[in-house]
Amino acid sequence: MLRYTLLRLLGAIPTLLLVIVLAFLMVHAAPGGPFDSERALPPEVAEDIEKHYRLDEPLPQQLLRYMSGLLQGDLGPSYRYRDYTVSELIASGFPLSLQIGALAMGLALIVGVGAGTLAAQRKNTLVDRIVMGFAMTGISIPVFVVAPVLVLLVAVKLHWLPAGWSGSPGFAKYVLPVITLALPQIAYIARLTRASMIDVLSRDYIRTAYAQGLGTKAIIRVHALKPAMLPVLSYMGPAVAAVLTGSVVIEEVFGIPGLGQFFVRGALNRDYTLVLGIVIFYATLIVLLNLIVDILYGVIDPRVRQR
Repeated sequence: MLRYTLLRLLGAIPTLLLVIVLAFLMVHAAPGGPFDSERALPPEVAEDIEKHYRLDEPLPQQLLRYMSGLLQGDLGPSYRYRDYTVSELIASGFPLSLQIGALAMGLALIVGVGAGTLAAQRKNTLVDRIVMGFAMTGISIPVFVVAPVLVLLVAVKLHWLPAGWSGSPGFAKYVLPVITLALPQIAYIARLTRASMIDVLSRDYIRTAYAQGLGTKAIIRVHALKPAMLPVLSYMGPAVAAVLTGSVVIEEVFGIPGLGQFFVRGALNRDYTLVLGIVIFYATLIVLLNLIVDILYGVIDPRVRQR
């Protein structure tokens, strides 16, 4: 398993390198610059600023210098947040994004696995159709549509929960963002669990367990749930990445001062280093999450370890 882990880590290096190069070129290809404003700067002032931040260098030279800093763990200074480095901004915004993402994934796992298992037990019944209908609805509607609708109904019309983050004490301000992020994942996990559980419940050893007199709940808990979770576990890596990157929209809608809000403002302000730093941070996180999922897959399924 150690050799497998090391090989996967080494294989991730070209992927991250490609992400860095593409992100760097795309950010610099965007029109405008980090120091453009409504009032044009005098040419000599603009030249001094670009010289100070070395933006007057050729693009390949800027890329090599940036990658040299990355090897030393330096993501560079932020052009807009003058008193902060990119690493400091990521360190301040990511814990909140992680909290919301972890709560959303926890809710998605509990509700999605439960709903999928219930639908599998009652295959082709009204319960199954209702669960799968809600699942298809959750997959079809994007989060940037769900978020304003929930705010309008739950916060503005019914006054049950706060509409925004600022000025909202306690746990109540987490509810709408977490539910909004969790809904698509609940739908996907429910569908995966249902399909996998139906397949597992049709196997010979499950029929043997029924023949021995075991109840349905005991069979699902002891014999069926673990193998049925393998497709869900495979989905967890991309799902966690989708939740973390999806929080960009959610944080902007609800005014959450997380990493997503920094990314949006950095993109609007052409803050090259901030956008690049967040993209590289997310890319590294996704690679590590997929590696963790692969290792857990081997822990659950011994056949993977043998191969």
